[in-house]
Amino acid sequence: MPLRDHVPVMTEPFFFAPATALTVAEIVALTGAEPSPGLPLDRSIRDVATLDEAGPSDLAFLDNPRYADALPHTRAGACLVAPRFVAAAAEGQPLLVTRDPHRAFVAVTRALYPAALRPASLFGAQGVSPGAIVHPQARLESGAVIDPGAVVGPGAEIGSGTVIGPTAVIGPGVRIGRDCAIGAGSTLTHTLVGDRVIIHPGCRIGQDGFGFVMGPGGHLKVPQLRRVIIQNDVEIGAGTTIDRGGTRDTVIGEGTKIDNLVQIGHNVQIGRHCVIVAQSGISGSTVLEDYVVLGARAGTNNHVVIGEGAQVAALSGVNSDIPRGERWGGAPAKPAKAWMRELRAINRLAQSRPGGDKSSGSNDERD
Repeated sequence: MPLRDHVPVMTEPFFFAPATALTVAEIVALTGAEPSPGLPLDRSIRDVATLDEAGPSDLAFLDNPRYADALPHTRAGACLVAPRFVAAAAEGQPLLVTRDPHRAFVAVTRALYPAALRPASLFGAQGVSPGAIVHPQARLESGAVIDPGAVVGPGAEIGSGTVIGPTAVIGPGVRIGRDCAIGAGSTLTHTLVGDRVIIHPGCRIGQDGFGFVMGPGGHLKVPQLRRVIIQNDVEIGAGTTIDRGGTRDTVIGEGTKIDNLVQIGHNVQIGRHCVIVAQSGISGSTVLEDYVVLGARAGTNNHVVIGEGAQVAALSGVNSDIPRGERWGGAPAKPAKAWMRELRAINRLAQSRPGGDKSSGSNDERD
């Protein structure tokens, strides 16, 4: 059998193929978009693309004025646009008008590419692969997939439809629900995982929290006695670490999305549907209530509470509690309006002294 029947060859740069095609009428039903006059509802859409790369069987979208100049020139078979961009289109262009083009575009992409929503076995395996090590006391439901090199410890439980990637380690007593994906090289110990959870490669979950009583004679290690609990529909990015609790469980709430390279300390409580962006660090016993957003490289001190719906700007350092619904930024973080006032004041001060301070007696050339 030719190689191309097994894996993509070098001339084929794509790893996902559309599972189906959709007519414009089906896209309208899926998104609620309003088709422009004359747009054939039986037109077949087979793929998605950007405005500049789309062809006659592709769907594109526009919701950012930065790309509005490309709209009249696109060759897309259909284009999702916000109402404010309709006037920028060329006459007769195949438009689908909707208040939120990006969300509609994603809905169509999900329908065309369902396989891209959750990692599959990297070995194309079914059941337990040769080379996997599964302890006799582990319990696997029918339909669980264990890739080569993975290790499943005694008393571990893995639900139907869950994929354990190559060289992943599932420790003793760990429970993983159904339709999950555990990425290659990840380790899970002292952890309970719900259904439809995605853990990307290289994550470390359930290891000791960083707890020591410091003293002149050395640092006394504090036993970390509790668990990590990851609720349903959580997604955790590659290289993220989540420490198990010391005196209470570390909890990641339902639907929360965590980016790559995030550190979450022991006893942390994260609510439902939070978003935590790359390289953020959450110190021990911090509480994030529901729908909190942390920008990239944000950090929190121990024991702070960030209220429901609050947002923290990138690079911010949170040293005190944040009330619900507020937007904070800076280091140390403060309400966004106060932070902006400070930045403007610093900028005005800098602009008022364009040549630097010559009255201090310093010599700029030698400094």
